[in-house]
Amino acid sequence: MVVTVVMPAYNEEATIEEGVQRVRRVPLNVEIVAVNDASRDRTGEVLDRLKQDGLVDKVIHQPKNKGKGAAVRAGINAAGGDVIVIQDADLEYDPMEYPVLLEPIRLNKADAVFGSRFQSGPRRVLYFWHSVGNRFLTLLSNMLTDLNLTDMETCYKMVRADLLKSLPLVSNRFGFEPEVTARLARAGARIWEVPISYSGRTYAEGKKIDWRDGLAALWHILRFNLFSGNRVRR
Repeated sequence: MVVTVVMPAYNEEATIEEGVQRVRRVPLNVEIVAVNDASRDRTGEVLDRLKQDGLVDKVIHQPKNKGKGAAVRAGINAAGGDVIVIQDADLEYDPMEYPVLLEPIRLNKADAVFGSRFQSGPRRVLYFWHSVGNRFLTLLSNMLTDLNLTDMETCYKMVRADLLKSLPLVSNRFGFEPEVTARLARAGARIWEVPISYSGRTYAEGKKIDWRDGLAALWHILRFNLFSGNRVRR
């Protein structure tokens, strides 16, 4: 079973190479599809070199910055594996947990597996209000999708490739997480959660998400569950 790792990156020259190296150490058959979202630093150059060295399988250069959602969609379209997992380039998530995410899919128990930062995995202690915001957004998403997730906003979502490619995803920026969750629920996907570790960055270390992204996520939860013919009825 081939796992395609879609790695969106924007201005991550300081971490992208280490991120790729960590993925390559995973004991699975992995394809890496890296998407440079029109970075203003040397991210694109680093990715091209890593591709020449055989560490990255495919590099996509977005002509202009469109956001994480658009970068992820580009990576999904280029994916050639049996399952797809999203991997941010900022080193907050540990690729060594891919086998844990893959197991329910391998056993044909799940179509999609979410890695939860709020179950029993170790995590770096950082921002209280980020935690509150994540839990609120997850609660609202659960109310509208009739799921019982603990971490809707997690980056780690591993999905069967045929299913993920069939979803009509349109979000360009940080609306990807609530959108893909809503569309998976609407499709009747079997969704599992597994605990993962999390080593969050501080803003000084390069963290990009702020309160405006939280408001945008709130809008996208409402948009894709109430206004896009996506509300789940069970």
